[in-house]
Amino acid sequence: MSLFKRKPKALAIPYDPATQQPAVRKSICTGEMTAGFIDLRTGKFTDLMRLDGQKGLEQFKRDTGAEEIREIY
Repeated sequence: MSLFKRKPKALAIPYDPATQQPAVRKSICTGEMTAGFIDLRTGKFTDLMRLDGQKGLEQFKRDTGAEEIREIY
């Protein structure tokens, strides 16, 4: 028995897949990306964080545990 067992990692950004879908909103003019969630019942996008390029997008995927992210323009 070890004193320092590692706990399994929980998702860094928890969400309810039954009511929310992870998405990225991209600006056509500036290219700015904002990560957040779409409420599947109302279709409303909720901002969570600003992303800095492809690295930020990959981190958002890891944090939410989602394989595919919807893009909104």
